[in-house]
Amino acid sequence: MRRILRVFLTRWGLDRVSDSAELALTELVANVVRHVPGRRCSVLFLREPYGLRVEVADGVAGALHAKVPDPAAEGGRGLVVVEGVTDRWGVEERRDGKTVWFECDG
Repeated sequence: MRRILRVFLTRWGLDRVSDSAELALTELVANVVRHVPGRRCSVLFLREPYGLRVEVADGVAGALHAKVPDPAAEGGRGLVVVEGVTDRWGVEERRDGKTVWFECDG
């Protein structure tokens, strides 16, 4: 997924957001692997006038929040990382699941 995103970013002239976007994408897909039965999701890369938007949709409903976990915890920092490396992120809940998205200004 990271390589595919990098190809799009290079074609779109958005190389400068590559590191942040790849890290955020990795965190969102890792959340699917950890928390979504069957590990099914769809990923969408969008070139927007301001830069990049990435959407990861899955079939599990529920709101997500970035929260700093206990310092001794081994995980739970993914959305904090997404929040830290992107310009915006959020969750759109649907009847059949949710879409977690982030945006990076180019």
